[in-house]
Formats: sequence, structure tokens, C-alpha cells
Amino acid sequence: MAGAVAFELSWLLLPGLPLGIAFLFLIVFFRDPERRTGRGIVSPADGRVLEADAAGRLVVFMGLSNVHVNRAPLDGRIAAMTHTPGGHAPAYRPDARRNERVETVLETPIGPVTLVQVAGTVARRIVTYRAEGDRVKKGQRIGMIRFGSRVEVTLPGDVRFVVRPGDRVRAGETTVAEVGRGLVR
Repeated sequence: MAGAVAFELSWLLLPGLPLGIAFLFLIVFFRDPERRTGRGIVSPADGRVLEADAAGRLVVFMGLSNVHVNRAPLDGRIAAMTHTPGGHAPAYRPDARRNERVETVLETPIGPVTLVQVAGTVARRIVTYRAEGDRVKKGQRIGMIRFGSRVEVTLPGDVRFVVRPGDRVRAGETTVAEVGRGLVR
């Protein structure tokens, strides 16, 4: 009789196992830890640097295991925010530039900074937490891209990246660039 009860309980628990695993995945994926804001121009996203070029362009790829909350790289005011529909190519590929995106232009002390949140293959939704005219502080949450994506930042003027392709960065914490001869505070 004890064996029959154990057999019946195992059949009752079996359907719950995949649901439990899915639940744990969602909790890990949608986490949003507090961060200590770094010095200088900080990364807008967790992930791996794909590009950091002399023209002031930084691209960060967020894999499924990264935190997907995006943060402001500098203090500023949101001058413009534009949503553009598009495809869903893998976010680590160059042709992801034609994917669905939200482009945010920040007016900052160093000039305009453009931040582009790009949806990837699995990501089908970009959630913005701010609107045009809002003031943001460096490291403040500005939005989220769900399930694998990328963030591109274009910086003005005399900036020098202190990260290279392949480096791992954390949103709001990792210093990614210096301005002129020193860091922005």
C-alpha cells in the first residue's frame, strides 16, 4: 500500500516539475538587483561588450543569464524617445541593427548621448520606465528588454573607452568611458 501511495504521489508531482523549473527561470531572469553607481560613464546594460570604437559607439549584448534592466549611463534629460518596429535577428549579430528598437536621446553635461535598446530573437518587448522630458540620474533604471537583446550607446565628442570587445560589464556599475583627460563624476 505504501508503494502505491508513493507511486500516485510521483504522478501528481511530475506535472509540477516543469512548471517549477519555468517559475525559477522567470525569477532569475526578471531579477533587478540594487547597484552602486560607478564613476565616469557607466554601462547601460549587463553583458558582454561587442563593440567599443573610436567613433564613440558602444554595443553590449545581454544573454539570457544577464540582468535585463537598463540604466542611464550619465545624468541627463530625455530629449527624445522613439520606438521603431523591426525584425528579431539574434542580438549579437550586426544585422540586429534592423531589429525592433527604442532610441532614447539624453541631453547630458557632455552633449547628446543616444541609447538604443534593441530586441533580439526571443525578446519581443521593450519596456520603457521613463518618458520624454524626464530627468534621469546616472545608474537610474530607464527600461527593460525581455529575453536576450542588446543596448547600443553613442557618445559625443572627446570620449575614450576603457572597455574592449569581450569584456563583461554591469549596468550602472562598470565604468565604460572617460571624457577628455578624466572621468565624469
